[in-house]
Order: sequence, then C-alpha cells, then structure tokens
Amino acid sequence: MSVAVNIDRVSKRFANTRAVDAVSLHIAAGELFFLLGPSGCGKTTLLRCLAGFYTPDEGSIRIGDRDVTLLPPHVRDTGMVFQSYALWPHFTVAQNVSFGLEMRGVARPEREKRVDEALELVRMRDRAKDKPNQLSGGQQQRVALARALVVRPQCLLLDEPLSNLDAKLRLEMRSEIRRICKESGLTAIYVTHDQKEALSIADRLAVMHQGKLCQVGKPRDVYQHPANRFVANFIGETNFLEGLVTESATGRVRVQTAIGELFSTARADAGVVHGARVTVSVRPEVIRFDSPPADAPNVLDATLHDTVYLGEIAQHQVRIPSHDGVDAEWKAFDLNPRVVAGDRAERAQLWVAPEDVIVLGS
Repeated sequence: MSVAVNIDRVSKRFANTRAVDAVSLHIAAGELFFLLGPSGCGKTTLLRCLAGFYTPDEGSIRIGDRDVTLLPPHVRDTGMVFQSYALWPHFTVAQNVSFGLEMRGVARPEREKRVDEALELVRMRDRAKDKPNQLSGGQQQRVALARALVVRPQCLLLDEPLSNLDAKLRLEMRSEIRRICKESGLTAIYVTHDQKEALSIADRLAVMHQGKLCQVGKPRDVYQHPANRFVANFIGETNFLEGLVTESATGRVRVQTAIGELFSTARADAGVVHGARVTVSVRPEVIRFDSPPADAPNVLDATLHDTVYLGEIAQHQVRIPSHDGVDAEWKAFDLNPRVVAGDRAERAQLWVAPEDVIVLGS
C-alpha cells in the first residue's frame, strides 16, 4: 500500500553550511517524485534525512501517518537503492535479495516466495543462482531494486541509481524503473542531477539550488514555464536576453531588448510589470527557420555559423545584430534541417512564436 510523504520545513546543517534550508514538500501516495539539481544543491542530504541516515536540525518528516523524523533507518519502512548497487559479491542474486528478509526474521517459505516475486518484477528470475560478477551493470541495478522491493517498503528511495551505467543502459533502465515503481504501487523519491532522466519518467519534480526549493511541478510545466533564471538554465538549454517591459497586460507582454522588441503570450510571473527590468528566455528548439506568418512578431535577421550537423538536427550558433553594437550570440536547433551553414557564415531569417518567449522577473 502506497503512502504520502510530507516534509515540513526540514533543515540540515554541516558546520557553517546549511545543506538543506527549510524545505517543505508533499509527495502524493504512489507518486514517482524527483529531487533534481546540481552537485551540492542539497538533494542527497534531503534524501538521507528521509532515509534516517541524517537527523534534521529543524522540521519534521512524515511517511504515511507516522512521524519518522527521529526514527532510525531500519524502522522507517523505506527501501533504499544506492548508485553503487552495494551487492554482496559472495552471495547469489537470490541470497542478496533475501538478506533483508532474513534480518527481519521472515520465515523461509515466505522469504522464498517474496524473493521469487521481486526477481520476477525486475525480470531477473532466471539469474537467481548467479553471482553479481556474472551480471552486467544494468542487471546488478535490477537486483539492487529487487532487494529494496522485497521488504515491501511504504516508500522507495533512489540515490542516483543509474549514474554508473553507460548511456544505452541508462535509457533502458529509465523506463524499467518507472514500470517497476508503478507496478509495485510504491511512492518513490528519486535523486538525480540528470535533467533528461527526470523529465522523461517523473510524475513531478523539485529543482533545488543551494539547499532551497526553486520550483516544484510536472516536468512539462517546469520546462516550459521555469520560475526563474536558474531553473530555465538548469533544465535544458536556453538563450537569455535582458530587457525592459514596455507593455504588460493579461496574456501578453512586450519587452524592449538590444536586438529589438520581443512579444510574449507565455505565462508571466507577478514581477513582470510595465517598466520592470526582466530576463527573456528563448529555448534553442523553439527558434524557427521556416517563413513566418504575415505580420508575425519576433522576426529576426541573423547570421548562422559553427553549425553541427547531426542528420535529424542541426545545432547552430546564431549571431543577431544588436542596437548596442554587441551582437547577441544564441543557440538554435533546427529539426530536419533545411538550412545548414557550411565553412562560411550564412544569413538567415529566424522567428519565434510569442507563446515560446518566456519572460522572467528579476
């Protein structure tokens, strides 16, 4: 049975560093929730507070209807999956998975039944008698998942579980982890610095920076409507431009910038008002190379240079003339490219739809 997890103003310090700073989160029962951010942002420290390896200096943690803030790890009813797998090399796969049940005093017939079910869930039943050194990295990670699941935890905690796998295995295991969590009905909290990992399989995610929450939401919403410059820059790639708001009305904003006026119909935050200094964010993939509609806003003359052609996509460096004499340098991604800059720079006309121009308050 899955349970909700509630984190209420949790803080954790190490010497003079506040690794986690008054973080509050509600994670719904059965949700696959990601803690995402760069190294040192506090995500792993928060996960270790959830696991019971660290005790918060302030705040509380509830798993289901229990306050577990001060409880040791082994009585929290959580399962932990580490990035290092941490399998016993002299045990078989089945023995590794069974170990936690033995420590809990589960009778042998029940142990065997639950180990068999856990290995079936991770599709490793046929390797039950193998040793870890006979398995690939992806298979070892499946065994580590089975070991965490076999104790039937209320909450599964995953600490960068795919970081030791190669690129192809990481892609395969992303969907497998989501399948396993959903088939088990578990509430799962997953720490990573890999944006694509989080965007591809999370139900919701939280972006952390310097111990604080920057934004919480569904992957698509966080990507398309970042709360601030840090989130916009961390989640994917983007081009930034400073500007002054010349019009701010419901559903539309105009910003005067060094490359001209940009018009936006994207959702804007409360700080985007007439006369405000703002940052405009334009993602490389929303820049269009086809002919703009008649009277379309956000049409830009540019020069393409340093193109990387990848077949299905061309990644351009774009130079846009500026009123202040310092040309703007942007990235632009062209899917199924029609324009490919060669050794020499090539002129092109670009445009950006108003719904793709994100205006961020200072």
